[in-house]
Amino acid sequence: MAARKRSRRWRWVRLSVQTLALALFLYLLVAAHAGASTWLPGDLFFRLDPLTGLAAMLAEKRLVIPMLLGLLTVGLTILLGRAWCSWVCPMGTLVDWINVRRFRNALGHPSPWHLVKHVTLLAVLLGALLGTLSLLILDPITILFRMLTSGFIPGIDWMVTRSETYFYRYDAFQGFLERFDGFVRGTLLPAAEPYFIPSIALIVVFMGILALNAVRPRFWCRYVCPLGALLGLVSHVSVLRRVVDREKCNSCRRCARECPVNAIDSEKAYASDPAECIMCLKCVEDCPTGAITIRPQPQLARPELEGLTRRQVLGSFGLMLAGIVVLRLAPLLRGTDQRRLRPPGSSEQDMMTSCIRCGICVNICPTHALHPGGAGADYDGLWTPMLVPRLGYCDYMCTSCGEACPTGAIPMLSLTEKQQAVIGKAEIDQDRCVPWSQGVNCIVCQEMCPVPEKAIELEEVIRTNSEGLETTVLLPLVVRERCIGCGLCEHQCPVNGEAAIRVYPDQGGGQRQRRGRS
Repeated sequence: MAARKRSRRWRWVRLSVQTLALALFLYLLVAAHAGASTWLPGDLFFRLDPLTGLAAMLAEKRLVIPMLLGLLTVGLTILLGRAWCSWVCPMGTLVDWINVRRFRNALGHPSPWHLVKHVTLLAVLLGALLGTLSLLILDPITILFRMLTSGFIPGIDWMVTRSETYFYRYDAFQGFLERFDGFVRGTLLPAAEPYFIPSIALIVVFMGILALNAVRPRFWCRYVCPLGALLGLVSHVSVLRRVVDREKCNSCRRCARECPVNAIDSEKAYASDPAECIMCLKCVEDCPTGAITIRPQPQLARPELEGLTRRQVLGSFGLMLAGIVVLRLAPLLRGTDQRRLRPPGSSEQDMMTSCIRCGICVNICPTHALHPGGAGADYDGLWTPMLVPRLGYCDYMCTSCGEACPTGAIPMLSLTEKQQAVIGKAEIDQDRCVPWSQGVNCIVCQEMCPVPEKAIELEEVIRTNSEGLETTVLLPLVVRERCIGCGLCEHQCPVNGEAAIRVYPDQGGGQRQRRGRS
């Protein structure tokens, strides 16, 4: 009884560690979102993620120093097995806490479907070797972080804003709403409402992962997670193992039925595969005879990967090659996207080979100019950051995205370097611009331009207005040599719908103003 009481303590220890790790993850996320300084880097969990680090270094063919912190997780795995998955991983914690129904495993050999995550891992690493990190969207830290920053927080902000607008009509609520809004704006919620609708897909993906618990407990961890597969491979050399004392075991089969990842084989004396065991200690707690312990086992475990045949490995490689070809040809088949604007200092090549799709830059951008790219970024650039000037602009005095990027896909520039980095060039649509098309003065773009020399000049011309009278009109003209493509002019353009001045990637060439829509 005393041993069983002691074993119960592990449940609370694990719950405490999970809670602290999740709280730290959320704290760093919210602090970065609010622009607050912390004693830990905002991308700490990405640095601790060995999959993102390994994939980034394979794609770039160089060491990414900040990502070497993932070796700490590898060391933890060598010592404790896949403890990361059930003790530290914030996605694993949420999947563990949200169980939609009770489920008992069928007895016999564990399901071969756990090999799917190894194929997923192989696809991620092969893609990285071929120069694309698109499949890192399957990394659990990336999924959770992006869902919260680009989906959940904007969604909550949308609901809060709409609720405040509704209740502010009543005098009784106005004082409270003003104090409440002053507290949450700029801290828990962004100061300006971000664009939300495209990010609904991120919430749907996350909810789908949680809903899969209805099929099997920890479905994501069992069958899909590539990070779990990588840590499972390392777990074959782990020091601490689950050991069953055959003299005490009464073959009640409770451990095999209740294991949340189905790692215990009832036909092999209730031994567990270290690559699948997540060290949750549930079997230790539930064993009625105290036959299960965790203790050092120095011998190497035999990998349980018989189902991953050479044909499957070669098939995965072939599918990855075919996928890369399709991803590269897709933009050629549907035309080049002229609105592919990247953060300052970065390039398309940087996005493909260095960006791990973490979403930190999107989260930290103070003007909400950066958004996860969809098909417009090409399919292999899915969820890479894109500047959307109509929704936000690149602050002339800000270098946050480069400072926050964990891999250098967005380079860390000094303020002077950043102010000279060209994102694109502004072009005026003369058919939509009010001075050009209607002969009415509007100098918003020129006034808003943050470049000291002003990248937009005003040309004074004489025009005949609709009443037949001659009037002086100031026509805006873009000085391409000065324009850095920050997007502030497009963001502030008062024309409804598509702006009359838009930023396009710099293709070279001289001064030109755009007529007609592009």
